[in-house]
Amino acid sequence: MSHKKRMTWIVFYSFLFLIGSGLFYGAYSSFQKTKSLLAKGVTTTATVISFETSQGKNGNMYKPSFEFTDKFLNKRTFKSGIASSPPAYEIGEKVQIIYNPKSDKEVKTISFWGLYRGSVILAMVAAPFLIIGGSYILYKLY
Repeated sequence: MSHKKRMTWIVFYSFLFLIGSGLFYGAYSSFQKTKSLLAKGVTTTATVISFETSQGKNGNMYKPSFEFTDKFLNKRTFKSGIASSPPAYEIGEKVQIIYNPKSDKEVKTISFWGLYRGSVILAMVAAPFLIIGGSYILYKLY
């Protein structure tokens, strides 16, 4: 293989490795934000008040909206980022959530996917880039 062609492949696989590194950093950052929310947030019970319905591949998808009272006795609503079919909850169902009293945007349901879905998905996407790019680079270096 010519030197120019080899350098092209090294650059390509280095680029894959950098993409994977960026995605993995995003996963790590998301995990740290969740960890911080769990350490400093306030846990309370929310009630499912409605569903936003959207069309999915296999029919309707349901995204729940929750209502809860914060520690200052203000009623707040929170729309889940997870849609499912069938609905994961029923109207009126009580769900544990955690929120940051200083930020309306930091609210999560206390479940594995509610807390860690961003971290898990980003890490799953990053893994092949890191493995393929890193393996090729290590193979060529050694």
